[in-house]
Amino acid sequence: MGKNIVILGGGTAGTMMANHLAKELDKKEWRIHIIDERKVHYYQPGYLFLPFGIYEESDIVKPLQNFFPKSAVFINESIEKIVTKKNQVILNNGNIVNYDILIIATGSKIAPEETEGMMGKEWQKSVYDFYSFEGASKLKTKLQDWKGGNLVVHITEMPIKCPVAPLEFAFLADSFFKKKNIRSKVNITYVTPMSGAFTKPKATATLEHLLIEKNINIVSDFAIECVDNEKKVIRDYGGKEIPFDLLVTVPTNKGDDLMERSDLGDDLNFVPTNKATLQSKEHQNIFVIGDASNIPASKAGSVAHFSAEILTENILHYIKGEPLNAEFDGHANCFIETGNSKALLIDFNYTQEPVTGTFPIPKIGPLSLLRESWLNHLGKLAFKWIYWNMLLKAISIPFVSANMQKAGKDIK
Repeated sequence: MGKNIVILGGGTAGTMMANHLAKELDKKEWRIHIIDERKVHYYQPGYLFLPFGIYEESDIVKPLQNFFPKSAVFINESIEKIVTKKNQVILNNGNIVNYDILIIATGSKIAPEETEGMMGKEWQKSVYDFYSFEGASKLKTKLQDWKGGNLVVHITEMPIKCPVAPLEFAFLADSFFKKKNIRSKVNITYVTPMSGAFTKPKATATLEHLLIEKNINIVSDFAIECVDNEKKVIRDYGGKEIPFDLLVTVPTNKGDDLMERSDLGDDLNFVPTNKATLQSKEHQNIFVIGDASNIPASKAGSVAHFSAEILTENILHYIKGEPLNAEFDGHANCFIETGNSKALLIDFNYTQEPVTGTFPIPKIGPLSLLRESWLNHLGKLAFKWIYWNMLLKAISIPFVSANMQKAGKDIK
């Protein structure tokens, strides 16, 4: 009998790990199982573009199994519980899957029910999300014939998937309404629980300048208490109210409920994880990747991509009984759509905030960091092809390394 690596989740992180490990492991000794209740793979960065008609459904949704290694066993079933003492995954149909190594890649999801009134009578009438395929699709329909008013783009609490996406939504909305010749009829307000537009000071300064330049109001330090469906306002715990005709909110993000049932998660169902080795803090044969973990890095596809390379090394070390000496530095890079066919690019990690410079080749680029450009916009659009054809299949991207390179950056 061979040994089993079981991957929970066939999304971005789970698919990349399956492909990385399929290339490295002896197929006679190890079998890879992927468990996911879904049949389709969603390109989540595309949710941002769907409401504005930039992407269609076919750009975003593909069959899940198209991207798994042929040697992997796909179990299309939901999971009841992980029993760590027995190294077992219990499926909802009662079947048991035994594991020698477990990789948790169950991602995160929106939890609008966590905020009072968010799922009230205005839900998907004047209150929408774009962090789900359903939400982004329904918001597209709403925007097609919306005549204007107070548009509030709102973040409930951190952490969230892709922290820059709400900003991008505000920028794209500005551009979208300009093209429809109704920008003068739309008052856009960006509402965040943070003290600024982003989590890093230099990027915050640049992004706030862009918000002001595009006549987008900023309300910071807003800790939402409720959505008042009668008055059509959002209210914070201090009593401050912000009126909306259209509220585009990013609800609380949580890990999978499975973590709560299995006693593996924190208060938001994220799994306590060593931020360097990506090993569970409580179970040596469990590893966590992507949005499911509680590491202090962005919950973004780039983090899953970079950390997958590190985690593959550490799983190989673990199998050999060696120290887990590959360390992830929290590397993330994100294109930030700023509207009008331009974008910013930021590259950072646990300790280095985004700065200006060039990427991916030092002094050459061709992409510029923390500066708007048309090339960065093209890079954002090109990423869709890279995602489907390279990232998911664990094909390395030239000149881009797992841990952040300081060369080419204006670090003082």
